[in-house]
Amino acid sequence: MERFYEKLKGIRQYLHQHPELSGQEFETTAFLREELEKLNIKVLDSSLETGLIAEIGSGQPVIALRADIDALPIIEKTGLPYASQNQGVMHACGHDFHQTSLLGAAELLKAREEEFSGCVRLIFQPAEETSQGARAVLETGLLDDVLAIVGFHNMPQLKPNQLALSPGGVMAGVEKFKVLVEGTSSHAARPDLGVDTILSLTSMIQNLQALLARTVSPFESAVLSVTHIEAGATWNVLPQTGFFEGTIRSFNPEVGSKLKRDFIRIVENTAANFAAQVEIEWDQTPPVTYNHTELSQLLRENAHQLEGVELVEASPSMAGEDFAFYQEKIPGVFAFIGSNGAAAAPDLHHDRMTIDDEAFKVSVPFYLQSALFLLGHYKDRLSKS
Repeated sequence: MERFYEKLKGIRQYLHQHPELSGQEFETTAFLREELEKLNIKVLDSSLETGLIAEIGSGQPVIALRADIDALPIIEKTGLPYASQNQGVMHACGHDFHQTSLLGAAELLKAREEEFSGCVRLIFQPAEETSQGARAVLETGLLDDVLAIVGFHNMPQLKPNQLALSPGGVMAGVEKFKVLVEGTSSHAARPDLGVDTILSLTSMIQNLQALLARTVSPFESAVLSVTHIEAGATWNVLPQTGFFEGTIRSFNPEVGSKLKRDFIRIVENTAANFAAQVEIEWDQTPPVTYNHTELSQLLRENAHQLEGVELVEASPSMAGEDFAFYQEKIPGVFAFIGSNGAAAAPDLHHDRMTIDDEAFKVSVPFYLQSALFLLGHYKDRLSKS
């Protein structure tokens, strides 16, 4: 197996050198297709422009394994001999590791194809970073018959032999907002003749700070962050327009819905107090990554058989993950797999973020054994129905 893992290390390093942004993963897709065809794994026809879906086996039940393939607009500063050759683009989130892990699991599953009944769909998903890819995959219709889906994300804070898997919310539901405010411009010497856009805007931001402190239970986790403000162009004119934008994040869908409703109420009421006009824009962003209770417990128990793997508890992440869109349609499980573990390891989306390739000895078996277990689990259910 050491030879096998060395091969995966080489594949990951190649992918790391050739990262591509969300929706632009054309060379990555071609590389993946070539690797799968070398293994005689069928790549399915789909409507995807980048990314692909392949399958091993046939018939029912159908289980899906998912990995993301896109990179980030970050200038790499790792100094690695295999650092990005695509200036300004970097696999700073470890998607090179994710897709290589799925390729490795695909090779092992193909070798055991005669041993199992059913089908494993392999999803090499584009555009996770822009929250577009999972929905594009779902729109292909190729997941309509999938009974369960499994994915993971590397976690630099965990050691390369560690796996964290738990039921419930593991990554936050994300709302991205932009609030556009319009007042009436006037000379700074005569604010009474205008409607103060800046005062309206800053009052909204101030009033919104009470949302978490006074409307969310202290037993819930939630974040509201305003990250960008723009208004005005000079010192002696009250501007007509301005905006602010940011994010709301939570682990409880009900809390997230209430926060959004209260956000709108506070913004609109504050605007009315100042006689300003307001428009709120919401982006399409992922809901809570919410692990199916029964499947999470079953896969965690099954993971005890993984040699050399330490099962640990991990705190839920306030980051978002578009795997959540699959979980709205299909029972799904999303794990965290250690990828560094050093005390000062750079986090995800950092220009010095690195992966310890020893983590393949957890990620590949996790994909493989989860697929085999779920095929057997659902085969039993189908035979009893």
